[in-house]
Amino acid sequence: MPLPDTMFCAQQINIPPELPDILKQFTKAAIRTQPHDVLQWSAAYFACLSKGERLPVKERVEMPVATQKTDTGLTPGLLKVLHNQLSHKGTVEVTELEKKWKDLCLPKEQLKAILGLDNFGDMVHWMKFLALGCSTLGGSITSALKHACEILTKDPDGGPARIPFTTFSFLYAYLAHLDGDISKSEIETALATLQEEVQNEMVQPRNFLNSLCPPLF
Repeated sequence: MPLPDTMFCAQQINIPPELPDILKQFTKAAIRTQPHDVLQWSAAYFACLSKGERLPVKERVEMPVATQKTDTGLTPGLLKVLHNQLSHKGTVEVTELEKKWKDLCLPKEQLKAILGLDNFGDMVHWMKFLALGCSTLGGSITSALKHACEILTKDPDGGPARIPFTTFSFLYAYLAHLDGDISKSEIETALATLQEEVQNEMVQPRNFLNSLCPPLF
């Protein structure tokens, strides 16, 4: 039996008052993040929203590098999203990291390659993973540390990108140790020289990118 024709008027349709703002914020988040799979990312977005968790959203649109002809997967903005979502845990289960990685539509093979750089097991030390992610972005230890400063800083966008010296020391020593070609004495000399230059125990990229600092490799 066919359903009767139904007439609707404005008085019959109840629009939740919060819906317009939810959709507006969602649209702005999608534009900033530019997910490769909008449906997959949207499911993660609303799941986090309903649970009161940090959203999988970039702080700003990332423009592709001029020489970038293909999608490289992880970007500084996406790594910062992961940091915002997971860093408070200290150590993260690999399964949870895999889920957050998938939510951002990142290639599974890239995560596997990063995890393969250290023997993490089922749990991942977050700051070590961040360091490895930055090395994937940067290619060299110096470039990786520059990315780390820009991701971890509390300075406003375009500021000096300062981070605590203790955090910098941990990241540098970890990456240098994994490199295998940098001796313990070279690591200690570089950090001692850098500490003499920094102010208020805060490091910024210009401190270790100048000619007075021993090369970090």
